[in-house]
Amino acid sequence: MISDNEILKMIFGFKVKYLRQKNGLTYQQLAEKSGISLSYIHEVEKGKKYPKPDKINLLAKALGTDYDQMVSTRADKKLQPIIDLLTSDFLKIFPLEMFGIDTHKLFELFSNTPDKVNAFISTLFNITRKYQMKSDAFYKTALRSYQDMYDNYFPELEKKTKAFKKEFKIKDKFKYSEKELKGILSDIYGITVNDEKLKELKNVKGVRSYFSEKEKTLFIHSGLKESQRNFLLTREIGFQYLELNERPFVTRILEVESFDKLLNNFKASYFSAAFLMDEDRVVKDVSAFALLAQWDGNKFLGFLDKYNVTAEMLLQRLTNILPGRFGLNDLFFLRLTGENNLRQFGITKEIHLSRLHSPYANENNEHYCRKWISLNIIKRLHTSRSLGDRSGAIVDVQISKYWETENEYLCMSFAKADDSNTKDGVSVTLGLLVNNKLRKLIRFLGDPNLPSRVVNTTCERCAMPDCEFRAAPPIVEEEKLRVENIKEILGEL
Repeated sequence: MISDNEILKMIFGFKVKYLRQKNGLTYQQLAEKSGISLSYIHEVEKGKKYPKPDKINLLAKALGTDYDQMVSTRADKKLQPIIDLLTSDFLKIFPLEMFGIDTHKLFELFSNTPDKVNAFISTLFNITRKYQMKSDAFYKTALRSYQDMYDNYFPELEKKTKAFKKEFKIKDKFKYSEKELKGILSDIYGITVNDEKLKELKNVKGVRSYFSEKEKTLFIHSGLKESQRNFLLTREIGFQYLELNERPFVTRILEVESFDKLLNNFKASYFSAAFLMDEDRVVKDVSAFALLAQWDGNKFLGFLDKYNVTAEMLLQRLTNILPGRFGLNDLFFLRLTGENNLRQFGITKEIHLSRLHSPYANENNEHYCRKWISLNIIKRLHTSRSLGDRSGAIVDVQISKYWETENEYLCMSFAKADDSNTKDGVSVTLGLLVNNKLRKLIRFLGDPNLPSRVVNTTCERCAMPDCEFRAAPPIVEEEKLRVENIKEILGEL
């Protein structure tokens, strides 16, 4: 992370370079006019030196301005967008080094082509303001990009999970009990678990857990399933063992105050998944399941009980293992909710590796394709629950072929009732791009009875004729046709 002092050096150096070039001065000419050495001016313009007041006065006079203008964070219209970016929270708290970006290289880019960069930065600021993008949305998007950059597989976290078990002589097995995990927290870190207090509190709906550093107590909502509580227990073990001090204390982060806090939350969650679902065990299970001649939904559903995890935990774990151990990095994961008696559907979480796959979240209140397995499985769950079936999660599979493209995905989806509102439904889906690599791994892809449907993104963007599931007219496509028709007519003049 870049410090305030470094930012001030960059802004000053940026101004010196801009004014020198504006006045048509070479480095040598500025050195002669100001009486400051050539090498020192080089260091100033690179943002590596901040002159003392006497030298600032000399530079200001040589550049035709005054001291106050040189040290101010305000500038003319051409410079201000870059200075606004440099003084914003972005460079102070965003870990550019994690994305392989050298701050001084970025500064050189800004100072070498200020007009073009300014136009680009102004565009970003305007888009951010127009669509009311908040910092937490930006941080979450950055985290997803970070996951994509590493194919969502982090060997160092896998190793640390194994090292923890080895160091504290914890037996590796398929299923851990809640009692065992509470014992680990208590014996190693002196942390107690309170299962009742959160349930008694009012106005904290949706809060699954809270960790009190002062009391060394992890408060967990008693209404959660054991698999959910086990995730929270092992996540807290992850925070402690990995020494992640800048961290959220609530399960679902109320405010994303920094990228580091969000990243550390991800690391602790990754540790939890690796603890409960050891990668070598998952690799064996995936390999065996892939050899089946036909899709076996009951066996896939059985993995939830085998590892004592939720459907979301299982599929998210596969987004680590499939790229990291099988080389399948063309995939997506999404969580979708059906609300108001299935009149509204929304994507509440998504991960895309290698590219932005379909389906993906749309913020324009458009209607997602009703032929997605993610929607249909929620409808099936809703029907079965209305008939009195409360057996829990259901699972299904589908080959989704995208309309007028060559893209098709093997989509495996779970659905369950929403924990906070049992009238609503939630689905989680793992989609794998069907290519030669996937065909070689998964034998049941050759099963002619595997369900297959032609799908699209949203109804508003779909020109598929006679779609019996259409929830809205194709207004975006109709507008495209209208514009093309106008072009064609004018082209004949």
